[in-house]
Amino acid sequence: MILAFAFVLGIVSGLRTFTSPAAVMLRAGGVVSIVLVIAAIAEYIGDALPQAPSRTGPVGLTARLISGAFVGWAIALPAGFPVPGAIAGIIGAVIGTFGGHTARVAAIARIGALPAAFIEDLAAIGLAALIVTR
Repeated sequence: MILAFAFVLGIVSGLRTFTSPAAVMLRAGGVVSIVLVIAAIAEYIGDALPQAPSRTGPVGLTARLISGAFVGWAIALPAGFPVPGAIAGIIGAVIGTFGGHTARVAAIARIGALPAAFIEDLAAIGLAALIVTR
């Protein structure tokens, strides 16, 4: 079950780089969690801007893979599966990145850029909250 959670949090990392680490670290508390929440909010705002870089470009993809690996590792560590958790998080991040990009492009064509960004933000927040509260 923990590897499935790592995978889903990886998908969230693919959608929004800082959302899953912020959610995981909020459970632990501390200054790092506050910094990650601020980074996540900044990402929501920046992602809605037309000049936002592509998530599938080298920088965006690398950040999402690192995010997925981190959250997978972090939630699987207490269960004794940090490496498989990191791998599940990376796989989820790849799927979230490219699947999210495809869905976002389709949504933009139907409902516009801002509503599409907002729906994707809500999906990422909802999935992350669902997993970290389990």
